[in-house]
Amino acid sequence: MDNLKRAKREWEKTTVKKVTARFPERQERFETLSGIPLDRVYTPADVEVDYLNDLGFPGQYPFTRGVQPTMYRGRLWTMRQYAGYATAEESNARYKYLLEQGQTGLSVAFDLPTQIGYDADDPLAEGEVGKVGVSISSLDDMRVLFNDIPLDKVSTSMTINAPAAVLLAMYIAVAKEQGVDPRQLRGTVQNDILKEYIARGTYIFPPRPSMRL
Repeated sequence: MDNLKRAKREWEKTTVKKVTARFPERQERFETLSGIPLDRVYTPADVEVDYLNDLGFPGQYPFTRGVQPTMYRGRLWTMRQYAGYATAEESNARYKYLLEQGQTGLSVAFDLPTQIGYDADDPLAEGEVGKVGVSISSLDDMRVLFNDIPLDKVSTSMTINAPAAVLLAMYIAVAKEQGVDPRQLRGTVQNDILKEYIARGTYIFPPRPSMRL
């Protein structure tokens, strides 16, 4: 490491100085948007890192290099457009279209009543049903949403938080009806109740019992 530090100082005194004497840099100081000064280059000498604990290998804790041990050598990242609107039937048609265009996964947007656990016919849901996402009030709705979409072939991300356990249970139930083993399912649920409580207000239960769920 000492050799590396010496080599960098020598580079600055010779190679860099020779060029900047004729062609000065655009400005004296470079910094990030947060005001943190930026050096010209960074080397391992600038980082105090424990490789195994701070970086590690792909597929192992702390997952800094990703959750897949083969990284993108195994398969490319999932390409999915955040989508969902109006009824389950209309969103189902949209999902099929997106998959036909080459999308490799689904990202489900739910409307506000669904996000806070209200059925579409609840008086408090008036004017919000299907507005910012698809309306899902029952298992039948979930069946329609994924009709003719093989859930063992498609990775699904559901942006749902407070009622995540309910929507996930519906998703698994639909998969079983398709004959799909739940162990074959791929995807995520957002399930971030703290974000909902602090930032959006779309929570059902207070934080402590929500975290238990």
